[in-house]
Amino acid sequence: MLPKTPRRPALGADHEPLSSRDREILKDIIYTHILSGEPVSSRAVSKHAQHSLSAASIRNVMADLEESGLLAQPHSSAGRVPTEAAYRMYVDSLMQMRRISSRERAYIDDYLLDASNDADHLMSAATHLLSELSEQVGVVLTPSVDEIVLKTIDFVSLGRRRVLCVMVSTTGFIDHLVIDLDDDLTREELVRVSNYVTDHFAGLRLPDIRDQLLQLMDAERAHVERWLASAIDLARRAVGSSTEQEVLVEGTTSLLDLPELASIEQARRMLDTFADKARLVKMLNKCLGGDGVRVFLGEDSDITSELDFSLVATPYGVGEKPLGSLGIMGPSRMEYPRIVPLVRYLGETLSRALASGSKQ
Repeated sequence: MLPKTPRRPALGADHEPLSSRDREILKDIIYTHILSGEPVSSRAVSKHAQHSLSAASIRNVMADLEESGLLAQPHSSAGRVPTEAAYRMYVDSLMQMRRISSRERAYIDDYLLDASNDADHLMSAATHLLSELSEQVGVVLTPSVDEIVLKTIDFVSLGRRRVLCVMVSTTGFIDHLVIDLDDDLTREELVRVSNYVTDHFAGLRLPDIRDQLLQLMDAERAHVERWLASAIDLARRAVGSSTEQEVLVEGTTSLLDLPELASIEQARRMLDTFADKARLVKMLNKCLGGDGVRVFLGEDSDITSELDFSLVATPYGVGEKPLGSLGIMGPSRMEYPRIVPLVRYLGETLSRALASGSKQ
């Protein structure tokens, strides 16, 4: 468990700012804990040649860091673990970001390029890449219905008074819906209906289409041609039944071997949390209000607090408008110097792929 920061005066209030030496030692302790998951001893730190300090001197520094609320002693061992405040300091100012290798960039680009003709496939591909490359849990929040802009709509007869509606958004998202009819429509009538709805509503957001259709229903309620009445009714039912935002999740089983999930109860809680899509949607929606990568630690959200996990996430979209967000979730000791740039690059690449698809 990631220790909570003790309720002491904030660093810099009753405590002097950390010296460069103390910052380097704290950074070393954090990175050692990231790799091992175990409490870090003063002896282990003193073996790192860059400090040139004895184990006793390191122990004194660690005692000061513990007094400042940056380290904690989880049990009677001599080792210490970073607190939530220490990880926040590490993310904000201590860590040195790594560059994504050219090989990894090429792999991401090629993988998403292969999926770029289908936005739904693109979302799944991004989720897989996040999990595969991080060995953590990849999460992708799909666009809200309110942000989907219609490109085309087609109605195809399935026989027996049933019609398949296929809606394609400007960014390539495809929605399928089967609609039951009161009366059969001919193939020619369905083509006419499809053309009418596409011609009149392409380029509009689904909520705007819904509003216009309601107005049309009131205006055309009296004597209208059968096909036009059908067009209005079918379009209303199609855009009014779109599903809510979805969260794609991949990689939960990859975490089951970690020490943080050693008990059955911890593993069950983690799996139950990732199955609760409503909570994930709420958390990932917090990323849509800002630019760039955000790191959620501990008390930043109910999920990260409950699981002692972190979320590294960023929005994606077309132009200035965010459509959704994506990120990597895992234990709070995740390898941030590698994870943060990975999330940033995947967000940028997914945005470029969606923009490319919208121009086709």
